[in-house]
Amino acid sequence: MKQLVEVAAAIIIRQGKIFCAKRSSKKALPLKWEFPGGKIEKGETHEVALKREILEELSCDVRIISHFMSVEYEYPLYMVKLHTYFCQPKECTLQLNEHIEARFLAPSQLLELDWAPADYPIIEALSTYDFSILGEKLR
Repeated sequence: MKQLVEVAAAIIIRQGKIFCAKRSSKKALPLKWEFPGGKIEKGETHEVALKREILEELSCDVRIISHFMSVEYEYPLYMVKLHTYFCQPKECTLQLNEHIEARFLAPSQLLELDWAPADYPIIEALSTYDFSILGEKLR
């Protein structure tokens, strides 16, 4: 049985666009696009892990708005359960500490990038998501 790795990832929204980050060529899934985040350590909540990972990867604190969706995906060597959360950056500049490129894209543009396989169900759901549901939470 494959090991299950649980990951928390941020769907960072700014002015109606979504933050996308490109993985380094030296990482697993080289040069694939993803939502930033990382492994949930033992004893961590999803939210604590997400804030820690975003601080490490982007040198920025985020405000978690709400859970979006979770998906499971089977890679050749392990299973991943990816928990995604809508977030907004607090007053900071997003620095790329682990990624080689980043873009803010409209939901309709997301499929133009070459994403990590586990992210595709999330991309598809985002492309038809009614962001007005978040309403006042997006300030």
